[in-house]
Amino acid sequence: MKDHPIIVFSGTSNPKLAESICAYLNKPMGKVWIERFPDSEKIIRLESDVRGKDCFVVQSTCRPVDASVMELLIFLDCLKRASATRITAVVPYFGYARQDRKDAGRVPITAKLVANLITSAGANRVLSVDLHAKQLQGFFDIPVDHLTAAPVFIEYFRRRNLPRLAVVAPDVGNMKTAALYAAALGGELAIIHKRRLTGNEVESIEMIGTVEGRNVVMCDDIISTAGTVYNAARLVKERGAEQVFVGATHGVFSGQAIDRLSAAPLDEILVTDTIPLSEAAAELPHLKVLSVANLLGEAIRRIHNNESVSSMFT
Repeated sequence: MKDHPIIVFSGTSNPKLAESICAYLNKPMGKVWIERFPDSEKIIRLESDVRGKDCFVVQSTCRPVDASVMELLIFLDCLKRASATRITAVVPYFGYARQDRKDAGRVPITAKLVANLITSAGANRVLSVDLHAKQLQGFFDIPVDHLTAAPVFIEYFRRRNLPRLAVVAPDVGNMKTAALYAAALGGELAIIHKRRLTGNEVESIEMIGTVEGRNVVMCDDIISTAGTVYNAARLVKERGAEQVFVGATHGVFSGQAIDRLSAAPLDEILVTDTIPLSEAAAELPHLKVLSVANLLGEAIRRIHNNESVSSMFT
């Protein structure tokens, strides 16, 4: 696509991240008019010419999730009908990702449904960060560039240079990510076994490894209701951990998350800007936001120039 000019648009879900991506690319943001009809239907009109352009739409499908998804679909359809040469849906946070299988009778697989909708609306490829499950890439019938925010967190903790480090996976599903952090930071690895009681309640039962007298880094892809983080933080403190840091790519902060994180024995909470913070979340003590704008900007540059994206992580 080197012969086709690049243009980056922003939906309404995360305009600050889109602005930072454009700053990295040293490109002006595409102009668009987004409004609602009196009956609340959304209308999008492009004010930049996209014919023959390589177009990227930055839109996290975060709260309000259904409205964000619908806006993305309308945006994609608008670009397709305006004769964009290629359309990439940049979805830093992919909503509905946790509904990725039938875990009971008569329930949908909503992750596949949203993937189908994005494809049908006109996307030629998708760019996302830390999908809840890597196999979601296979739900799409178009190319998916799946980034990880691990380099952003690893660089931050390298600068902190924490002594006596232990990296803890708050559940078995994060074991590979925790092993990556431990290898990169030179820390010991520990794993917590948890049991999910309900949709927003979990119980941390046992831990493999030792954290006594160590500074603990816990890594996860998402903090939603914060039940996992809350119980894991209490467990490692009971086992003698000194400072406790938690890093998660997506700060959803739903349900009781704010209360749980405020009460948890955490020295620092790290999230990225894939999702803009709510007012309540922004007031959390010890909360720090790291940006994935450069990560996404570099991926967009490489996609546009037909260069390898996976080599960013080798």
